[in-house]
Amino acid sequence: MTYQEAIEQIYRSTKKLKEKGKPAAYIPELSQIDPSKFGVHICPLKEPSFGIGDYQTRFSIQSIAKVFSLSLAYKLKGEKIWERVGVEPSGTKFNSLVQLESDNGIPRNPFINAGALVIADILVSGLKNPKAELLEFVKSMSPSDNISYSPVVEASEKSVGYRNVALCNFLKSLGNIENQPEEVLDFYFTLCSLETDCQTLSSLFLPLAYDGIAPHSNEKIIPNSYSKRINAIMQTCGFYDESGEFAFRVGLPGKSGVGGGIAAVHPDKYSIAVWSPGLNTKGNSYKGMKFLEEFTTLTELSIF
Repeated sequence: MTYQEAIEQIYRSTKKLKEKGKPAAYIPELSQIDPSKFGVHICPLKEPSFGIGDYQTRFSIQSIAKVFSLSLAYKLKGEKIWERVGVEPSGTKFNSLVQLESDNGIPRNPFINAGALVIADILVSGLKNPKAELLEFVKSMSPSDNISYSPVVEASEKSVGYRNVALCNFLKSLGNIENQPEEVLDFYFTLCSLETDCQTLSSLFLPLAYDGIAPHSNEKIIPNSYSKRINAIMQTCGFYDESGEFAFRVGLPGKSGVGGGIAAVHPDKYSIAVWSPGLNTKGNSYKGMKFLEEFTTLTELSIF
């Protein structure tokens, strides 16, 4: 069975599922998204790419963007970044403040909000124009330039971002934010406003399936060892406090976002992106999780 045949079959069955998820209500702009939207796109390394459904409809990738900011910070500062952020699953909600004090201001991993704020601080310190340079870096990962910041989503995030403001100020008080919190938060909210479609998103993750190399340009985006470690963190920490469940049921490194997107990779084989805005109680796409579980089951292709 080809990837296309498997995707067509699972897409039809998953689309028929009763929608149990709901769009992220706490971000005003995301709450208005049509929950019936559903798209899938795969970029195999050795077969033609394929998309189905709403795979060319742009959406807010939200926390999936944290993979890109981590990749750039890692490229910029190397192993030193792990002095300021850990690599362990958090076991708590992605916006929790609970662990920071007991862990002396070191977030458990770079994908929870506290960890992503520390990564944002590293980029603000290390780049002359963080927003422009991050976007340039992301675009180098794909043949498509169909990715941009959304001022509307950014403004919506800022209007309700009280907990992130608290996290950043708490991190500053504990000595793990170097810049002014306002500057770090401004960059962080912009980062989370990145939007694209499944077709472009799947291609953006292809370097993580190909030893850090962008196949379209043969450019080394990040060293192979960094790619391996980012995949490992996605495997253990990419789905908030549902990461173990995703590893158990799907068996791929990946990252989700509360915009309803999921991007995942099978090293040396493919990258895949799924979008369905209805979220389960853990903040992950309900249909997206179901689709990927069925996909790796039917194809018998996971990393395990």
